[in-house]
Amino acid sequence: MKFWKKLKQEQLKNRIKEALLENVNFSNDASLGYPASKLDSKVFYDDAPFLKEAPTLQTYVANPNNIGCHTFGTSEKAFSGTQKIEKEVLNVLAVDIFKAKEDYFDGYIAPGGTEANIQAIWIFRNYFMNRFEASLNEIAIVASEDTHYSIPKAANLLQIEWLKVPVDFKNRNIDLEKLETLLMEAKTKTKKYFIVISNLGTTMFGSIDNPENYIKIMEKHQLHYKLHIDGAYGGFVYPFSNKNSTINFSNPNISSITIDAHKMLQAPYGTGVFICRKNLIEQVLTKEAEYVEGMDLTLCGSRSGANAVAVWMILFTYGPFGWFEKISILQMRTAFLCSELDKLNIEYFREPFMNIVTISSKFIPDVFVEKYNLVPQQHNSENKWYKIVLMDHVEIEHLTTFIEELRNTLE
Repeated sequence: MKFWKKLKQEQLKNRIKEALLENVNFSNDASLGYPASKLDSKVFYDDAPFLKEAPTLQTYVANPNNIGCHTFGTSEKAFSGTQKIEKEVLNVLAVDIFKAKEDYFDGYIAPGGTEANIQAIWIFRNYFMNRFEASLNEIAIVASEDTHYSIPKAANLLQIEWLKVPVDFKNRNIDLEKLETLLMEAKTKTKKYFIVISNLGTTMFGSIDNPENYIKIMEKHQLHYKLHIDGAYGGFVYPFSNKNSTINFSNPNISSITIDAHKMLQAPYGTGVFICRKNLIEQVLTKEAEYVEGMDLTLCGSRSGANAVAVWMILFTYGPFGWFEKISILQMRTAFLCSELDKLNIEYFREPFMNIVTISSKFIPDVFVEKYNLVPQQHNSENKWYKIVLMDHVEIEHLTTFIEELRNTLE
């Protein structure tokens, strides 16, 4: 690990204090040109004693705007301190976790995985249009039927077709024959350029797509494509639970990755991450954002620097070994649940390196759904699955109670 380490509490506080001192201070500085200020002090008391011990809350009150992309060109000088914090986070994620070369990536902390996925598709759509003069009807998104709803949302927004790849009902693997047939049919019509979304942990099943399956078929038929990894859920799990994972930038065919910090990392909601290789993000440069220093390369524009601080605090509080330990504990709890379900002969799906267990709905009584807040695949009578996510708050005691009650019900 080149950038990621564990810091002591005093070091954490001092680093954020240093960053805030580099930012404009709306309380003391003559800042006449910004349509922004600190949080309203009549509502958000900014002199509370506890704030001195709470760096993230201090940052929320200071209200920095990390608008723009701070790995590319210049950025607003008024918020340089929290921009540096964001770059430190991106170095950990891109270089230390996802094996990018140092200084050979771009990215930003987005308001969530949905935007990060749309950002990727937007970039690649424009790449094909700018480089090959592709028309909209020549470009298609390729993603499995288990993929996140942000993908059809992106298809709708960007006006490009989504080719939905079927998966096996039990093992959730993409159907390779149908994938190839789908691509050949699309090619015989109008499609020439493909934006491939490979899942690193689907939301419902935690299932992992093997990106090589897409790559082999794309290259077999000499198709133009860009490959995006949607690791919104699995990005903070799979690289630690599977030490042999190659779903990262060491694979030259992977162009971008999405991660969500507000899932497994337990950062505040509205904290996703988008990372891509160099020479891609400029495809979405908005030249009309002339009043923004460095202009803008993000979908959202203005965004809170406090979210970057929150992610930084979590990463550097744990360090890489502390985070590996946390994921290992969750893996053990997941294995325990699966073992108990096996004893009851209950059908379920579990990706071996993930912490989601999705149970066949026929084994789950209706009363359990509300009592244990189980999430269905579909909120209708067609639903076939309910999922349990082994998050930090899910203790063994919760699982043993659930299993005991389930056993009694089945008996």
